[in-house]
Amino acid sequence: MQNGQQYGQAPSAEQMQGWYNSPSASAEQTGRMTLDDVIMRTSLTLGTVIVMAVVGWMIPMLAFPAMLVGLVLGLVNAFKREPSPVLIMLYAVAQGLFVGGISGIFQQLYPGIVLQAVIGTIGVFVAVLVLYRMRILRTSPRLTKIVVVAMIGYLVFALANLGLSMFAGFNVRSDVQIFGIPLGVFIGAIAILLAAYSLVMDFENIENGIGRVARKYAWSAAFGLTVTLIWLYVEILRILALLQQD
Repeated sequence: MQNGQQYGQAPSAEQMQGWYNSPSASAEQTGRMTLDDVIMRTSLTLGTVIVMAVVGWMIPMLAFPAMLVGLVLGLVNAFKREPSPVLIMLYAVAQGLFVGGISGIFQQLYPGIVLQAVIGTIGVFVAVLVLYRMRILRTSPRLTKIVVVAMIGYLVFALANLGLSMFAGFNVRSDVQIFGIPLGVFIGAIAILLAAYSLVMDFENIENGIGRVARKYAWSAAFGLTVTLIWLYVEILRILALLQQD
């Protein structure tokens, strides 16, 4: 009976003070997303892209089917409410094959171009990250809507241009010129700006999600960063190739 009475008693002032002084549960303890979770999963996806890029480099014929598979998986992952680690890793595999294949092709045509594209990608990423940490770059609801619409428009253009290239032998990026400069250079510059803003959105989503959302959403953050970095690399590679054409 004494134990029952103790169980029903209100906590003493000493007990309440002890609870108050004890450290609060960390994001790790509560199952919330941490920065380490994002870093680990992003390292896993980007590491897979790099490994598969080596395979794609050696077997460039895989680039085109991998591009189509990566596009489908990218859209599926983007519209899924819950992140799927399996689908995200399959996306990384497909995109790695695609990136490696086109990189090998461009490297044969323009020696040294891949290293330049890698340095350019890292440079843009670091610059955006530093400016974001300095609170210079931030998103706004209105600008985000404009950028999202622009991204959809770019995707439509890219698919239409792919169809023209395959079935009509006409590439808008390289065959149309403005003042002697391929149109693709201007389009690529706009795409790089869109990708840079996408990085800002990725950083902001990660910052807002740490300690607030479930740990599984670290996969979503890793997927977003992987998509943006691949897009950024491919656009820089294309611009460099267009500028080196005769």
